[in-house]
Amino acid sequence: MTATAGTRARSPGERVFLHVLANTALANVTTSYVWFALTFWIYIETESVLATGVVGGAYMLFVAFGSIWFGSIVDHHRKQRVMLLSGSLTLVGFAVAGVMYLLLPEPLLLDLAQPWLWLFMAIILAASVVEHMRNIALSTTVTILVPDERHANANGLVGTVQGIAFVVTSVFSGLSIGFLGMGWTVAIGIGLLGLSLAHLATLRIPEDVVAVDPDERARGIDLRGSIRAVLAIGGLFALIVFSTFNNFIGGVYMALMDPYGLELFDVQTWGIVFGLASTGFIVGGLLIAKFGLGRRPIRTLLLVAIAMGVLGAVFTLREWWWLYALGTWAYMALIPAAEAAEQTIIQRVVPLPRQGRVFGFAMAFESAAAPITAFMIAPLAEFWIIPWSRSAGGAAALEPWFGTGSARGIAIVFAIAGTVLVLAAGLAFLTRSYRLISDSYAASAPAPAIAGLAPETPATVKAGTADARGAAAPDQGSGAVNEAGTTPGAENRDSSGSA
Repeated sequence: MTATAGTRARSPGERVFLHVLANTALANVTTSYVWFALTFWIYIETESVLATGVVGGAYMLFVAFGSIWFGSIVDHHRKQRVMLLSGSLTLVGFAVAGVMYLLLPEPLLLDLAQPWLWLFMAIILAASVVEHMRNIALSTTVTILVPDERHANANGLVGTVQGIAFVVTSVFSGLSIGFLGMGWTVAIGIGLLGLSLAHLATLRIPEDVVAVDPDERARGIDLRGSIRAVLAIGGLFALIVFSTFNNFIGGVYMALMDPYGLELFDVQTWGIVFGLASTGFIVGGLLIAKFGLGRRPIRTLLLVAIAMGVLGAVFTLREWWWLYALGTWAYMALIPAAEAAEQTIIQRVVPLPRQGRVFGFAMAFESAAAPITAFMIAPLAEFWIIPWSRSAGGAAALEPWFGTGSARGIAIVFAIAGTVLVLAAGLAFLTRSYRLISDSYAASAPAPAIAGLAPETPATVKAGTADARGAAAPDQGSGAVNEAGTTPGAENRDSSGSA
């Protein structure tokens, strides 16, 4: 297959990946639609901040604890079967919730003193969390189906799908509760998930085999295997720690973005502005899908983090609505690049048999970071920083730097968080871990990419081989550099059959 200048025909594996991606998009949108509709419905009907807070915190907690288990399942089973399992469990959960809604009178179901509401929430919570298993499997299908040089582009498309899910959920969950109610919302979710499963069952992933490592027998929550897989690659743990730290800073924005927006706009206008700003997710993902991340994704990740920090520090310097709206859009447009960079690095340097656990380990760390920061910063801002900024002395001290207005206290928090992120990303360039992960990424490049040659014709891969990745996913573990700065297993490479 030849490619003309500036164009490249998609391989059969890439075409299958686009089907898998579209199917995952439908499943993710549906699950998020039902989940956020549940939180809206609970608050509207019960006016209980406790109930909505518990369900939101429990969601992130279960994602964090479940991700390592999900990663182990992904590594030990065919990826399509994992997706079918995930979708089926979510469908069953929504169906059980739907039956509960039909059988129980709504006043009884909404009684906080009774167990039924908590059980109803727990069922939808579990069904929604299980969906993350599919997302981990999706990340590994990039390795299986997409040539190495186009991993970043594929991950950009994943970011676009996440952006679409975010925008659609923001708009339609509230509308669904307002016009249809919770019962019909769950029914729509069941119908769309059934459609997603029916389509998924028709797909075939050519290289989808279980690559079993004979030294790894754990099938449950394989925390030890996850840690071992991460530490085997020099600098990889530092990459996950930095991404987690980035999410800690993101938790500041998560906690304060809505309050600041509601200081500048009424609630209806802010909803529209935030929905429009969320299109930055889509645009950012499409840009990565078109142009990629460059030759050094780790460098791109740190530069993006610096840009995010600068935006966070300046887009609230004055209470100008247009500055905040444009800054929010630009910040969201950068998020897909940061996420795609981390995924692209892992897909190259980590062998496929361990990628599920590494992705699960990273998801566990990173998903827990933002809520922790949100829980810490929200009371700090409300009870100390904001009251001080609105006092006569505080307002006078802030005016030369932040101007005047009722939200200057929130602006201080944004500015500090952004500055910390810029400094952390800048210092990361100087670390040994940055050099190690850069070396691992370069050394793990497939031979055709190093030599500048056209990719070879994919070879047939049989189930049960030690590395079932095919030509679309070359021997990515063979070039990894460990923490000692050496290449693990180099002495056995000639006998391992790697390309």
